[in-house]
Amino acid sequence: MTEENQAAAQAGHQGPTMSLQKIYTKDVSFEAPNAPHVFNEQGQPDIKLNLNQKVNKLDENTYEVALTATVTCTVNEKTAYLVEVCNSGIFGMQNFEDQALHQTLGVYCPNVLFPYVRQQISDMVIAGGFQPLLLQPVNFEQMYAQQMRQAQEQAASSTKQ
Repeated sequence: MTEENQAAAQAGHQGPTMSLQKIYTKDVSFEAPNAPHVFNEQGQPDIKLNLNQKVNKLDENTYEVALTATVTCTVNEKTAYLVEVCNSGIFGMQNFEDQALHQTLGVYCPNVLFPYVRQQISDMVIAGGFQPLLLQPVNFEQMYAQQMRQAQEQAASSTKQ
């Protein structure tokens, strides 16, 4: 097959393609508001994790996905530390159907970014003088499904009103 025929065949059967163009740190913050006294507190730390993601369309086939994780650690109801990391990725997305694009941006892209967020949080907590913290894996597929259910329920309740 000639190169022209191959190109024509590929153009007619072009499936979805994705490329990771860049991963970068967008924002970081670490606070230890009760240090140094909190280092003497006795008790079990209470760790809370809040995840948020945001998608920005940069052009027709390029998206920025930002994953923000906020970790708050309290001991005896006193804040030991608060750490927030926002990492972003620029993803090229071509030939996706709308639903597949939405799901890829909501599930796959955060999965790519999470290890970077987790490592930065761990490094910052240790640098702050606290015990190492390793965040457990997150099921972004389950989170996405829950968000879709909530959106459907909200749409259904708003049409009833």
